[in-house]
Amino acid sequence: MPGSTSIPTEDEARAALEAHRQSIDNIDAALIHMLAERFRQTQAVGELKARARMPAADPQREARQIARLRELAHAARLDPDFAEKFLAFIIREVIRHHDSIAGRTPGASA
Repeated sequence: MPGSTSIPTEDEARAALEAHRQSIDNIDAALIHMLAERFRQTQAVGELKARARMPAADPQREARQIARLRELAHAARLDPDFAEKFLAFIIREVIRHHDSIAGRTPGASA
């Protein structure tokens, strides 16, 4: 049906809608599993930084990651501004976790 200009019947539309929703559900599940793995890795980074008494935030790394993600988003035809906002949210959570691991007040200078 993609690319079709004919008007689908209600049954055809419901079947197509269900197929799209199933695909979205599968993607959502994959995103959750990927985020969980990402946070497992950042947890390990936070523990290492705490043991080494390193600051929770790394602004230079964050800037490189934002630039990289914007390029990836552009190549994938995803709005780079949306991708940057999404990464910024994740980075804030990671830093909050790192501060917590190190026993610091979130957002405090290290």
